[in-house]
Amino acid sequence: MASSKDVGDFIRDLRRNARISLRQLAAQAGVSNPYLSQIERGLRKPSAEVLQQLATALRVSTPMMYLRAGLLDALDAKDGQGVIAAVAADPDLTTAQKQALIQIYETFRRDNARETPADEPEPEEEAPPTSRKQGRKAARPVASSSEETS
Repeated sequence: MASSKDVGDFIRDLRRNARISLRQLAAQAGVSNPYLSQIERGLRKPSAEVLQQLATALRVSTPMMYLRAGLLDALDAKDGQGVIAAVAADPDLTTAQKQALIQIYETFRRDNARETPADEPEPEEEAPPTSRKQGRKAARPVASSSEETS
């Protein structure tokens, strides 16, 4: 499980990247300024509801926020959480890149859910015809004799 300090650092990084003050974020998320300050410093652990409010105010996915707080299992692949977890855990990506990738992924999932109704089976591709005939063996090269007729 993630420590309160890790979650607080993550929230602080998101807030700074969004270029909003602690007071602005507290007001947008509906929490008090001192409480948010304590969360960012790792002194308090936010509830799932507060994390959701912060995610909305910071315009990041709630699952990403839950993952960082240790409320989601990083190996949970249900509903695409495995992909989100992998992106969120990648140390080579910046916070902004992670946010962008997760937002794109979630947009694709929503669009695909609208396009493919669950009760309608997807069309199957037909296998291309094969030229191989069953029961025939490959022809062996025949030695040619060079007989000349006079």
